[in-house]
Amino acid sequence: MTIIFRYLTRQVMINMVAVSGILMLVFMSGRFIKYLDDAAQGKLAADVLALIMMYRFPEFLELILPLGLFIGILLAHGRMYLESEMTVLFACGVSDRQVLVKSLVSSLPVMVMVGAMSLYLQPWGRVQVDQILEQQSKATEFELLTPGRFQSLSGGGRVTYTEGLSDDKRQLEGVFIAEYGPKGVNVVTAESGSQLIDEKTGSRFLILKDGERVDGTPGDADYRITEFGAYGIKLQEGAGRSQHNRDALSTMALWESDDPEDRALLHWRFSLPLIVPIVTLLAVRLSRVNPRQGRFFHLLPAMLVYILYLGLLIVARDALASGKVPEWIGMLWPHVLFLALGLWLLYGPAWLRRRRLIREGSARA
Repeated sequence: MTIIFRYLTRQVMINMVAVSGILMLVFMSGRFIKYLDDAAQGKLAADVLALIMMYRFPEFLELILPLGLFIGILLAHGRMYLESEMTVLFACGVSDRQVLVKSLVSSLPVMVMVGAMSLYLQPWGRVQVDQILEQQSKATEFELLTPGRFQSLSGGGRVTYTEGLSDDKRQLEGVFIAEYGPKGVNVVTAESGSQLIDEKTGSRFLILKDGERVDGTPGDADYRITEFGAYGIKLQEGAGRSQHNRDALSTMALWESDDPEDRALLHWRFSLPLIVPIVTLLAVRLSRVNPRQGRFFHLLPAMLVYILYLGLLIVARDALASGKVPEWIGMLWPHVLFLALGLWLLYGPAWLRRRRLIREGSARA
């Protein structure tokens, strides 16, 4: 019997890992493209993208693992029903209750992982991401340059290009700067450049060497060309990020807070691990499939149930944050609703069948 349930658990976990991997690839690819676009626009340095994605990994995984487990059970159990393996198990004395209990036991590690990510790893990761973004927002625009690429900086008012950039981002080679303003346009080219920090004021300057500056108004013929051996440009640092990121608050900070939105987020974090055993209960029943219906016939209604479950959790969070639902109810009602649905799907048909047999027996008597 142990070998049978070990085989059943292995099939579920293989499918869960495969589905979760595909979903992670899709979700993280979309987010990575957004950060890559920010790097191309000069808002982020290219060397911090991998760190940002690594720190945001728990945030994606805490939502994907329950869905991956749900689909993994549907696929694994559905295949076993389709190939009559479940029929053989039931004929050998394995009951529905044993399959359910073993599935719930195998879902406990997933529940612990989701809980650890939701309560601890996700807030910690968001803190690290916010620190990186804060550093990037305060960096000078030349610290965000990428060699060999024209970049629009200073809100689109300046286009900068450099052929080469040192590892410490202090030395530039083959510099081109075009700046647009109310008085026209000025273009500066130089053989090389370097950053200089004033020790007294802390101000940063870009010192360009061996180049020329062209000033004028487009359409006019009175352009002025100035050659220079050294030319200094004061660099402006970013203003920083002023917005408050609630997702970066620790679970303990949310616990001590009286703000309704903080309390709603706290309930949300505790709700994520509770999803795991309930979707396991639902998936065990919804995975039952008639061999004539096909392998994927049951996936559509099952996914609709999962989407409705997650949607009601989001509605419950918004209602709690706005004060429409008292905190003692919190976000428990969607869990109770779908727990009742799962129990009904498991035991409701048998109970109705027994009631019908009792009525028919009474009628004959």
